Amino acid sequence: MKVTLAHVAAAAGVSVPTVSKVVNGRTDVAAATRSRVEALLAEYKYTTPRRPDRSGLIDLVFTGALNPWTVEIIKGAEKAASSYGHRVTVSVLAGDATQDEWLTRLSASRTDGVILVLTELSPASRVRLAGMHVPVVIVDPVGQPDPRIPSIGAANWAGGLMATEHLIGLGHRRIGTITGRPSLPCSQARVHGYRAGLEHAGIEVDPALVRVGDFQFDSALAAATSMLSRPGRPTAIFAGNDFEAMGVYEAARRHHLKIPDDLSVVGFDDLEMSAWVSPPLTTVAQPLAQMAAAATRMVLEPASGEGSNRIELATSLVVRSSTAPPPARWAAA
Repeated sequence: MKVTLAHVAAAAGVSVPTVSKVVNGRTDVAAATRSRVEALLAEYKYTTPRRPDRSGLIDLVFTGALNPWTVEIIKGAEKAASSYGHRVTVSVLAGDATQDEWLTRLSASRTDGVILVLTELSPASRVRLAGMHVPVVIVDPVGQPDPRIPSIGAANWAGGLMATEHLIGLGHRRIGTITGRPSLPCSQARVHGYRAGLEHAGIEVDPALVRVGDFQFDSALAAATSMLSRPGRPTAIFAGNDFEAMGVYEAARRHHLKIPDDLSVVGFDDLEMSAWVSPPLTTVAQPLAQMAAAATRMVLEPASGEGSNRIELATSLVVRSSTAPPPARWAAA
């Protein structure tokens, strides 16, 4: 059996990052702890896979502009990386030309690992990255994930189900949804959870109340405006994320509808802004910082035994003031 840092940490009664600090010669470890770990490393004949030219850097890669969602990911990755004595560099890609520039820089910097967040590389870029032989972990894959590459996500289907069941429990029957980008498995899982919630309650899914979005404010504004202009408008909308929920808020304002008196809204993510808007947004919380931390550990200690090549962390419903029973005239509809 190959001995990993996780085995040594368990035997020493300390964390994997603490063992990593000892292996990497860090001084911020108590003398007694260091002696205990070093003795176990020798006893287990642990051989470090660490390259002599290790840079101490992890590359965190996004597609598109940075926003409050990505900030939570960055914070989680930085905190986890610092416990290993590493730093995080952030790259934002847009198109094949940017990918080529990033890969050239990556090759020169001798990065210790790459975390791809909602990022789709071109076939040529995937080949170049594979040729660098650096650990790669994906957070929220785009398209069908490669089963050979570790990936991190949240329980999106369960989150969509929770949001829908919450609205049904309040008495809503005409519940619309605005999806995220169709190419993202996380988006598909959320809408599948929504459909399952309706079906479990014996409510037929109305195709007119399922609109495709892209996780952005403008697409949700257009979709919600269209739904709210219908004679049989929804009494509640489950938005694919908190940004889309803000688009629903604006569409409701333009239709002179009050939230939650006339329309209930549920988002997804639980970004800080969801508690600041008026009324505060009911949303599904996904542990973004924890997802980033798990990805960072898998990059820095590939054999540490996170448990699987695919990890899904739990989501939870955060109930605030944007949801309430439907208006009396709609309650029996």
